Amino acid sequence: MKVIKVLGIGLLILIITPLVVALFTKKEVKVTREIIINKSSAQVYDYIKFMKNHEKYSKWDTMDPQMKKEYSGTDGQVGFVYAWFSDKPDVGVGEQEILKMEENKRIDYALRFKEPFEASDFAFLELESLSGNQTKVIWGYNGRMNYPMNAMLWFMDMDKMIGDDFEVGLNNLKSILEN
Repeated sequence: MKVIKVLGIGLLILIITPLVVALFTKKEVKVTREIIINKSSAQVYDYIKFMKNHEKYSKWDTMDPQMKKEYSGTDGQVGFVYAWFSDKPDVGVGEQEILKMEENKRIDYALRFKEPFEASDFAFLELESLSGNQTKVIWGYNGRMNYPMNAMLWFMDMDKMIGDDFEVGLNNLKSILEN
């Protein structure tokens, strides 16, 4: 009887501890990476505003060559939606929508993940003209993990996970635009 009681208390502690930790864990996730591209902000913007061009530089689009893609709306305009469907858990199912565009400066996106988990987050590409022929491109992500799932942030380095993929994409973008 005493052993069962000790095991029960131990199990209770194992269940409650992560829930208590999650109460004091941040919920917001912000990740940014940047690169300098030797092109004008207008040239960079004219390329990145088209979601179909993202397929050429985004790491996620190369992770499953067999994924199904669907588009709705007019590419390069607010309201355009790019949806993807993949059996690979690293890619999953979701969609990205252009929410707001500021000519030669910024594009804001809604990210809606459906599988392997559900989430609604935001991303952006921001341009800063450094000179006539140089542009700083900042790729950013703003997400949220609600309680109690936010406890996973203790074990996941979201900055590295997403940031490394942003770096690959930005380097691909630089290579495409400068060659």
